[in-house]
Amino acid sequence: MSEQSDVRGLGAIVLAASCPRRPGAPRPLLQLDGEPLVRRAARATVEAGLWPVVVVVGERADEVRAALAGLPVVTVACADLAEGVPASLRVGLRRLTECAPAAFGVLVLWCDQPAVRASHLRALASARGPGAPLAASVVAGSLALPALFPAELFAELRSLSSDAGCDDILTRLGPRVARVPLPDGDLDVETPEGWARAQRLDGTP
Repeated sequence: MSEQSDVRGLGAIVLAASCPRRPGAPRPLLQLDGEPLVRRAARATVEAGLWPVVVVVGERADEVRAALAGLPVVTVACADLAEGVPASLRVGLRRLTECAPAAFGVLVLWCDQPAVRASHLRALASARGPGAPLAASVVAGSLALPALFPAELFAELRSLSSDAGCDDILTRLGPRVARVPLPDGDLDVETPEGWARAQRLDGTP
């Protein structure tokens, strides 16, 4: 299976409305090597060949949209920020299926994971198969986002009631989940140590 066929029919949702704050700026707008984290995440999805790419925005939405200028992505605002990830997923999936009603899967990722590159997203798309229609990153031994969910689970994603809902799905369906290790996936960009490690990552797509 070619890289192109691996990603055909797959969209992406970048969660940029529910990320924790760092004092002084929302996570999406934090700069790493001169690039806002939200742009870095969205760029990885575009370079991976995913379409459509939906970025769910919240706080300081206009600034986040400006940070995405020039990228072929669409944005949608999450009005219920207090609800967290479930609300973001609902509005993101609604916009994704408006753009691509026949999408057979979606890659969901956070906006603030500097270790995520296009190559990792393509690896997730390639890892799925008949016995494992889902694929997830392995971070510190656990299944985590970014993760690929097939369309058969869209209704369940829309009905989640907690921020841990995606992880709960992956845990429950563990035998059906293809696992793809994410090197440096445990980076916490909120700590000085995490920033230092992130800045040492190379720019390989």
